[in-house]
Amino acid sequence: MSMTALLFYGKYTMKYLFGPVNSRRLGISLGVDLVPHKTCSLNCIYCECGATTLLTTELKEYVPVSEVINELDEFLSQDPELDVLTFSGSGEPTLHRGIGEIIGYIKKNYPRYPICVLTNGTLLWKEEVRSALLKADTVVPSLDAVSEKVFKKLNRPAPDLDPAKVVKGLVAFRKEYSGKINLEIFLVPGINDTPEELALIREAALRIAPDLVQLNRLDRPGAEDGVKTFPYEEFLRVRDYLQPLNVEIIGKPDTSRAANATVHEQLEMVRAVLRRRPSTVEDLTLMLGLRPAEVNKLLRHLEAEGSLKQSEMERGTFYQISDE
Repeated sequence: MSMTALLFYGKYTMKYLFGPVNSRRLGISLGVDLVPHKTCSLNCIYCECGATTLLTTELKEYVPVSEVINELDEFLSQDPELDVLTFSGSGEPTLHRGIGEIIGYIKKNYPRYPICVLTNGTLLWKEEVRSALLKADTVVPSLDAVSEKVFKKLNRPAPDLDPAKVVKGLVAFRKEYSGKINLEIFLVPGINDTPEELALIREAALRIAPDLVQLNRLDRPGAEDGVKTFPYEEFLRVRDYLQPLNVEIIGKPDTSRAANATVHEQLEMVRAVLRRRPSTVEDLTLMLGLRPAEVNKLLRHLEAEGSLKQSEMERGTFYQISDE
């Protein structure tokens, strides 16, 4: 099957899988989305998925495990060319009580595909959550703030969360987990880049001992207006400050592989991405391997449907599927 074995079969469109997309960090990635938009334990001011509509730390079966597994079977049985299966999407995937069961199912039935979990890391103080992730190949938790003041201002957590609990969970997970941990730090100028906060983050990161620290910044519209993009030259300063930790600055995806798809399949791919995160024409060309002219044609089709909204940022025009 081609690199972009598509999430559309006849008249059936996948509900819980999206992509494959060309990820900046992971290569060709098939997304697995386990919670309704936007269900999360945080309401981060920078979140590209928008404001949290259900702020919670409650673990439950938000979408049926059986339906997710059925979609995985339908897609992966085609033997698609993928670099990774990534649990991410419209909210916090570790809120789903069945994530461990789904990871185990993939490992048993489709062992050729590495598994990555993108998580905000706030639930790893729960033993059940740590246990559920042990079979994943890579876990990418976040740690944006360690002081209570900045944590509340930047991440706007559920009431039962505090940064000490989050750090404790991350340290405990490192001791139990034998896979790769990439700790993501999302930097927002004027909020979590002060010397005091960076010192606390560095101290916590050294305790967590991740394999890699990834520095990230706002690259598309966030949940709140006025959130600024972190300057690249300041990234270099923070990278040096965090030594001896292994630190990288997240960049653009590899574009050496292109998508093969019908126009209808391309439309479904674009629709799936824009339901989950705002993207520019350039973003979509890089993620999906399409030419700019193809992307613009698909966007015009979505605009004619009345399902597309636009917003302007310094980097260009961002498109997103409006509420249906």
